[in-house]
Amino acid sequence: MKYRLTALTPILVGDGHKLSPIDYMVWKDQISILDQQRIFRLLSRGPRLEGYLTQLRKAEKLDFASWGGFAQNYAERRIPFEHSSLTPAWENERAEFLHIPTFCSGPQGAFLPASALKGSLRTAFAFTRWNEGVLRELASRQGDRPLRRPGEAAEAMTLGSGTNDPMRAISAGDSAPVLTNTFRIYMLRVAALTVHGNHYELGWKTATRGYAPWNRATDGQPSFAEMAPPRTQFSGAWKVTARQAVKQGHLGHEKIFQAANEHASKLLEAHWHYCETAGLTRVKASIDSVGHLLADISKRSDACVINIGWAGGFLGKSAFIDTANEEYRKLLRALPFYERAIRSGLPFPKTRRIVFEHGEPANLPGWALLEVY
Repeated sequence: MKYRLTALTPILVGDGHKLSPIDYMVWKDQISILDQQRIFRLLSRGPRLEGYLTQLRKAEKLDFASWGGFAQNYAERRIPFEHSSLTPAWENERAEFLHIPTFCSGPQGAFLPASALKGSLRTAFAFTRWNEGVLRELASRQGDRPLRRPGEAAEAMTLGSGTNDPMRAISAGDSAPVLTNTFRIYMLRVAALTVHGNHYELGWKTATRGYAPWNRATDGQPSFAEMAPPRTQFSGAWKVTARQAVKQGHLGHEKIFQAANEHASKLLEAHWHYCETAGLTRVKASIDSVGHLLADISKRSDACVINIGWAGGFLGKSAFIDTANEEYRKLLRALPFYERAIRSGLPFPKTRRIVFEHGEPANLPGWALLEVY
């Protein structure tokens, strides 16, 4: 068997690597990643090598006037911007905000790692087994000091120990490499709910502490990322181990896919209400589009909708989505990382990372259709 994952919104499954501003140059609405080894070999034949090394040591960005020819003739590969409006946005940013996370790649090219795929399915399956009893048990274990690893305890209660893990019934391989010209550079900004009088209002997170008004998104701090655009497809090997499936009560991918669809439905609902409150009309329309597809495939046993990869936020990586639940908020309030956000009284989480298209907020990242055949 094989699986096919189709991007519904821009997706980034990274490998931890980022392009620094001296690794690339922007030219003709695209970034040209420099082939530094070829450049060093070329410059070593003449007197310009020392000047180039000096600029690499000192510069935050490479001077296009002096070294722009390298972007044209010595590019390892080129990644187009999603839209020409990204070029002036990039030029106006400080170098510290121009480190670009890249898609996971190996010697053969970019690919989708199976660990990201199974991780998303695992979160969804834990979601269907999480109940109020898990919250009460975690609360009972919490003393004067917060639990060190509450997630591990919750995972053991919902999915069981390693030998009884239901996810052992399925195996997936890394996808086949995809063409490098598939990817695009997208711009993202962080949307946040802020309090104005007796209602919430959209703000855009800035480089300093604070938020730009809802109608001045260009004042918000942008970030850039290499992402697979919608309709990009990844395919790889898929296997259901019959012995493990029987051991887990005849649990094959059908029940796991059903769990994934249930998780996706609740997650989309939470995002939809957030966008309704924030007034993100186009993003809400994108969520509706994914929701319609989910409704169409929910009766199939060979397909599901998942949220995968980078920028999914707290909810995308959580097996419990109802952050309005008081028992859940009590647990989060005891954790130093979340304490301040919970005590603020604002909806949690109050932020979403938004993908911009044509200069407008358009999508939530990471939504994909998974099919096996």
